[in-house]
Amino acid sequence: MDSNSTLTGKIALVTGAGRGIGRAIAGRLAQDGALVGVHYGRSEAAALELVEEIRQNGGRAFALGAELGVPGDAGAVFEAFDAGLRKEREEYGGYGAGEEGEREEGERGEYGRYGAGEKGERGEGEREEGESASAAEGSLDILVNNAGTSGSGPVSRATPEIFDRMIAVNAKAPFFLVQNALPRMRDGGRIINISSLASRRAFPESLAYAMSKGALDTMTLGLAKELGGRGITVNTVGPGFIETDMNARRRTTPEARAALAARSVFDRIGRPADVADVVGFLASDAARWITGQYLDVGGGTDL
Repeated sequence: MDSNSTLTGKIALVTGAGRGIGRAIAGRLAQDGALVGVHYGRSEAAALELVEEIRQNGGRAFALGAELGVPGDAGAVFEAFDAGLRKEREEYGGYGAGEEGEREEGERGEYGRYGAGEKGERGEGEREEGESASAAEGSLDILVNNAGTSGSGPVSRATPEIFDRMIAVNAKAPFFLVQNALPRMRDGGRIINISSLASRRAFPESLAYAMSKGALDTMTLGLAKELGGRGITVNTVGPGFIETDMNARRRTTPEARAALAARSVFDRIGRPADVADVVGFLASDAARWITGQYLDVGGGTDL
């Protein structure tokens, strides 16, 4: 695999990684050496195809499925993530620092700096209840909240159901995914939220979508301040028009395609790799002094 090895020993989770931007991000993190959990909601075949592609290229990845925007979604994602990670370790060996075989009995190792208490701190009756939480400690370094849904339309066509769906998938799910991620995340970790230029531009044609992405931007600011003491950086990436299935309806004719391309100073539509490369940088140690930021990855859209 042609890898910079900047993320060797790191464990990542990318939501909505079966297609589009998420697929490119998962591939980039794997190329850089991370073991990647490839989350999908409904695109199982695409996610499995990506995992196979990563493995054939010398990387490591596993797929996990759980629908977002439904009750209990964040817990279901991490239940599947923990199961997938255990299977990966059983089949291919441990990953990252602090493998079980490298520690003296009773040591927690580098993985166990955050989350449930050490085994020695639990009473006899507490051990069984805390075992799964303890096993999950230190099992994550990078969380990319990429999964999202769009197509809310203008305010005149909005319905409570559509609005609730936008908020549930684009804002509520990432919030509780972070909550579930933190007990697992090692100090110095990375949280990267994939937003949209729609949160920073007037976008009346999909207002509820833009509002939900604005909530994600606000979450980034608060988390960056809260988690700075642990060395965890939290940043937002805001793509412009990227050539994915999500906006295919806006590119149905050559004229429509040209109009989208013209909004960038480079006179082209963005590619998923344009976003993935920025995420790869933010996930690396090179971005250790960047947090609480919104990175415009729109190719100079509407300058």
